[in-house]
Amino acid sequence: MEERHTVSLRLNEKENKLIRNYAEIKGITVSEFLRESALKEIQRELDLLTFDEAFSTYLKNPKLLSSEDLKKKLGLL
Repeated sequence: MEERHTVSLRLNEKENKLIRNYAEIKGITVSEFLRESALKEIQRELDLLTFDEAFSTYLKNPKLLSSEDLKKKLGLL
């Protein structure tokens, strides 16, 4: 079985109630909600970094490929 770790989080009463109520409405545990929320945020930031890198590369060489040319380049045709 995969090892699990515990993370503590300090919340005021209002934040605690909001998070617990939201998780209950969604039918998941608070742990599931917080884990999924944190991982989604990390993935979102990674996606933005990937986009920024790709866009920066495009700006250096703004060449576009048609879908046919792209398929050829990828060996799909």
